[in-house]
Amino acid sequence: MDYIKAFIIGGILCAIGEIIIDKTKLTPARLLTCYVCTGVLLSLIGIYDKLVEFAGAGATVPLTGFGYCLFEGVKEACKKDGFIGIFTGGLTATAGGIAAVMLFGFLAALFSKPKSK
Repeated sequence: MDYIKAFIIGGILCAIGEIIIDKTKLTPARLLTCYVCTGVLLSLIGIYDKLVEFAGAGATVPLTGFGYCLFEGVKEACKKDGFIGIFTGGLTATAGGIAAVMLFGFLAALFSKPKSK
């Protein structure tokens, strides 16, 4: 049942993004930025925590989940380190994901043949 919940919530988040891209003139980069900011805002008001409890990876894998992770990292670092946690918490919480993206992006660039537009 956990897989079904994750699939449904993740699918809804992705479908909303596709609809927004199709119906507006937002570029994918702007939409991705909006998704990260939405994850932070929903975490701030306490809604995204409930969504993560319900859907698990269906809520943490999309970009709204990255915003959620940033927020949680800053919140924990502020409790531990005070004001300096605002600057260090987000990076500490997301360092593993950022490193993985950079590594796999580099490997994809090595093994693919990019074409110029």
